[in-house]
Amino acid sequence: MTRILLALAIAISSTLFTSCGRQQADTPSRKFTIDVLNGYSPVKNQGRGGVCWIYAMLATVETEHIMRGDSVNLSPDYIVRQMLCEQYRRRVLTAGAEPIVERGTAPELLRLVAAYGAMPFDSYSRSRKSENPMVDVGILARKTQSIADRAVASGVAPSRLMPLLDTMLDESLGPLPPHVYMLGAEYTPEEFGRSVCREEEYLVLTSFTHHPFGEDIDLELPDNHRHNLFHNVPIDTLVAAVDRAVAGGHGVCWEGDISEPGFSFSRGVAELDGKADVSQRQRQQQFETRRTTDDHCMSIVGIAHDSSNRRYYIMKNSWGTSNPYHGLVYMSEAYLRLKTIAVVVAKEDEKEEMLAGQEKTK
Repeated sequence: MTRILLALAIAISSTLFTSCGRQQADTPSRKFTIDVLNGYSPVKNQGRGGVCWIYAMLATVETEHIMRGDSVNLSPDYIVRQMLCEQYRRRVLTAGAEPIVERGTAPELLRLVAAYGAMPFDSYSRSRKSENPMVDVGILARKTQSIADRAVASGVAPSRLMPLLDTMLDESLGPLPPHVYMLGAEYTPEEFGRSVCREEEYLVLTSFTHHPFGEDIDLELPDNHRHNLFHNVPIDTLVAAVDRAVAGGHGVCWEGDISEPGFSFSRGVAELDGKADVSQRQRQQQFETRRTTDDHCMSIVGIAHDSSNRRYYIMKNSWGTSNPYHGLVYMSEAYLRLKTIAVVVAKEDEKEEMLAGQEKTK
């Protein structure tokens, strides 16, 4: 109960912080009873560009720390900058063979934090310093690729035009501070990143039958550019892992399809018409016929139920607060079962528990 009250207080303060100057959201058309609500940082607006995976996975890390009593609010812009710089170097060194893109998957965020660290939101964020914070990351990617192509055409090393790239990113995102200051201590971004996201802290789960269960797989996703691995399990196992994590006060990152008519940010709900039960076979058919696609990422911060006692997951989105639930979306269990591509959960003993459960069912 203490955790729920704390989370409600955080949620209220988040709404006040992020909704200033926006139109008042519509009155909720659906009433939900909250069963679990974990703490989360203020709802952000990713602006234009396909970087929801950065916002959602960072939000998951933030919830993990907030529920430990450690206030953490991380900078998406720092990750955007490091991602573009890395892709610039790779494009030049591969003579233009690799494209520069803004889209990715949730586990890619974990790889970038491990490689380049992290920064607090207050240390590096365009939205705190600009009257027009909605930078289009897709445009930044195209500008970065143009600079890389100039380097390729000139036959020079990546470092030769790196000052030009830095200037462009400084003008769009702001100059990058060399250090992080937190509670009177000084950190490098790499040190700060290790303090908020330990290596091997999270487990990435998926559920598709064209790969064996119980194995780490390179899932066939257009945005999985770096071939990050997903641990493949039955859908019941995946949902049980989500339920345990949320009930235990952990952050969960959700990655999946939002192209269904039943997904509506403006109404704050995601549900499937006429579907209560979802089978593993239905999931597979939807994925193989590309009716389930890798569209979007959000962070799961709670569980609720409606007047018919149907379970819903409370999703923290990154499209601002202009909806009836101040930026949150209530996703039905059926929607999650059918349309999930992957989830990221805190590892702890999760993998061992899942493997033990699979042994019992043999």
